[in-house]
Amino acid sequence: MSVDENRVAVVIEDEADIRQLLSDVLASAGFEVHAAASGLEGIELVREHRPVVTTLDVSMPGIDGFETAKRVRAISSTYIVMLTARSEEIDALQGLESGADDYVTKPFRPRELRARIEAMLRRPRVHSAAPADAAADVEAPAGAAPAAAGAPTDDGAWLEHRGLRVHPAMRIVSRDGEECDLTRSEFDILAELLAARGRVVGKTDLALMLRGDSYGSDYVSDADARAIEVHMANLRRKLGETPSNPRWIETVRGVGYRLTR
Repeated sequence: MSVDENRVAVVIEDEADIRQLLSDVLASAGFEVHAAASGLEGIELVREHRPVVTTLDVSMPGIDGFETAKRVRAISSTYIVMLTARSEEIDALQGLESGADDYVTKPFRPRELRARIEAMLRRPRVHSAAPADAAADVEAPAGAAPAAAGAPTDDGAWLEHRGLRVHPAMRIVSRDGEECDLTRSEFDILAELLAARGRVVGKTDLALMLRGDSYGSDYVSDADARAIEVHMANLRRKLGETPSNPRWIETVRGVGYRLTR
């Protein structure tokens, strides 16, 4: 069976045995795999092959995984799964802040890695913002009442709240007509909140939404909940708001998040 032309993966890992294991796991899942032993080599493979998934080790000689993730994110919207052997939770969270979509702790189970990747692949690629003509097509007429929180616009596809516009199907987001460059996880969290139309969405619900149903379990660890907080902090920073003075998203202490009222 031929490999789908879009099902390409890059493995960036300095340990040869683990690099081979990751390559075998991804190849068995139907990916065309390209492997690199350093961050710089991996960045060039991402640039050349445009993978849909990239696995990335934290501890590497030369530039580490955090810096590699930042450079990869600057040139690609590939899903980044960061692997770390470190026990400190802060390392995984720093990886998310660098642009990773998910993380897996070594030693990892191949089945878990495949499940996480397949869950991500069910979340389509993100487009930064609506084309100007597309935005004009759904512009509210002068004098019209503002849309309710999270309410779809006239075409029934857009979700809008106070100038923040999201098209879940097209994976497009804009803020006051300007593009927003979000990771897939940030986009999915934002779309989930707008779709909730002002209802509170818990951290557990957001973690399960990002994870998908691959595990068949509703258990969410403290690290998963903390990862949601990191994604939310990154999302707010990119939107240009703060928790103390939110324009779009407010925190419901001890529960989760909702659109501002």
